[in-house]
Amino acid sequence: MNILFVHQNFPAQFVHLAPELIRRGHRCLALTDEVNKRETKTPTVRYRHRTPRPDGAVCRLGRTYTEMSDRGISVARAAAALRDKHGFAPDVIFGHSGWGETLFLKEVWPAAKLIIYAEFFYGARGRDVGFDPEFSTPSLDQAMITTARAAHLGMAMLSADAALAPTKWQASTFPPQLRPMIEVIFDGVDTDVLRPDPAAVAVLPDGRQFRAGDEVLTFINRNLEPYRGYHIFMRALPAVMAARPNAQVVIIGGDEVSYGAAPAEGTWKDRFLNEVRDRVDLSRIHFAGKVPYPAFVSLMQVSRAHAYLTYPFVLSWSMLEAMSAGACIVGSRTAPVEELIKDGVNGRLVDFFDVEGWSAALIAALAEPEAHAPLRAAARRTILQGGYDLRRHCLPAIADFVERVGRG
Repeated sequence: MNILFVHQNFPAQFVHLAPELIRRGHRCLALTDEVNKRETKTPTVRYRHRTPRPDGAVCRLGRTYTEMSDRGISVARAAAALRDKHGFAPDVIFGHSGWGETLFLKEVWPAAKLIIYAEFFYGARGRDVGFDPEFSTPSLDQAMITTARAAHLGMAMLSADAALAPTKWQASTFPPQLRPMIEVIFDGVDTDVLRPDPAAVAVLPDGRQFRAGDEVLTFINRNLEPYRGYHIFMRALPAVMAARPNAQVVIIGGDEVSYGAAPAEGTWKDRFLNEVRDRVDLSRIHFAGKVPYPAFVSLMQVSRAHAYLTYPFVLSWSMLEAMSAGACIVGSRTAPVEELIKDGVNGRLVDFFDVEGWSAALIAALAEPEAHAPLRAAARRTILQGGYDLRRHCLPAIADFVERVGRG
């Protein structure tokens, strides 16, 4: 079959799938934004998207739809050029609905089967919006804004033939009428790379080294911000560092904003560091920034305790990768995490806002590594046997799913 992947940041979720489908004999092509410089061996064409951001005062509740549909137009015009100038006709199109890229592709190729990567559906209740009262107070205006933001996501699903979600909870965020379209298969964890290694050595950007067995507490966000609980983690640190005077804290993540609003000034990183600065030993807190993937792997292998927090939102790959590496996970008792972590079985769960509870759980994990060893082993078994292993389950299952959709 001819299979077209559409993603502004390709390869993204398709980093393993495209090569696998090529290996199976299909002809794969990627369509991505020209500003995307990520490397891939998949044949790739690029679209130009230069539409100015819409004026919120004019668009009001339609601002998100205007922005996303403008991108959809850019993608559709590039797709039409592929059709008209090169005769390209995909049997299957697989795209992420989050940025509007798939909205009009059925107008270019009506016979193609369209698969949507259904990552998350915005909603005013039971999800990220209004979850953290420190930053988001529920109101009618907020509910209307959030509901309106989902317009392009619903429209994308209505034009699709099938959809794929990585977790059951993320699939559950979509309206009940759309859920029968959604297959749930996780993207996959490479358990051969993410595995326990008693000889692991992690090297920080400043040259500092840690080894398996060292008292290392880890925390990772793409960017350090409230959506992933950075503020709660930092507030738990003073008690942890006082109780564990030899503990070293490694924090991975950038200073930008991935989700939610930016702070009024400065960065979220500095705002919450400054909140506890006079109550922690700064020489034992290591901000590593964004690190290369091998450095992340080695840090998960040497970690004695790994804190993972998230609003009810998209689950981070990093949590499952840490589980596969045999880390002791202390996770937030929020729905995306509870799908994977069972308290006292393969990790520990703490209420997202319970700062004292976080301190106590992290202190226990650092102080009693042997007692927590069964949780580590169970965490890895969850990934190996629970349907999250890339090579043994996820990749074959997703590739089979694409082929089934393509066959109708």
